[in-house]
Amino acid sequence: MTEPVYSNTIAGWREWVSLPGAGVPWIKAKLDTGARTSSLHAFDLEEVQRGDESIVRFGVHPWQNSDEDAVIVECPVHDRRSVRSSSGHTEERIVVLMDVVLMGRTMTAEVTLTNRDEMGFRMLIGREALRQGFIVDSARSFVGGRAPRGIRRRNRGRTAARA
Repeated sequence: MTEPVYSNTIAGWREWVSLPGAGVPWIKAKLDTGARTSSLHAFDLEEVQRGDESIVRFGVHPWQNSDEDAVIVECPVHDRRSVRSSSGHTEERIVVLMDVVLMGRTMTAEVTLTNRDEMGFRMLIGREALRQGFIVDSARSFVGGRAPRGIRRRNRGRTAARA
């Protein structure tokens, strides 16, 4: 079987993305070709069995340094993986499949769930997702456009009312 052919879209090293299946219309992501899988900041992970299927329920904080506008998400558990962080620490993480909209294109990504509170971005898009037709230009940011001003202010911990 041959791999599907994708047209390449140039993206910056950071972009605004959405997670439509999770109810997250805006989240700032780092595009990281050094990371194999994608990663999402998740809290209060709870795994339950529903028949033969393992489901994980978790919360997502879409804004940096804020717990406002949190959403609760449920997804089937796709896999479990040992992941080594950039600091060298290894942890076992739950992996889910999520649709990610980047620059108007929807891709399905394997996403590990972890606490990214101390990281600069709540989401990281790894090379397995990016190989679905994206080239990362490390000298550019937000090639796909910026979120509306009120959203950007919320991400920086300011209220949209001041926008």
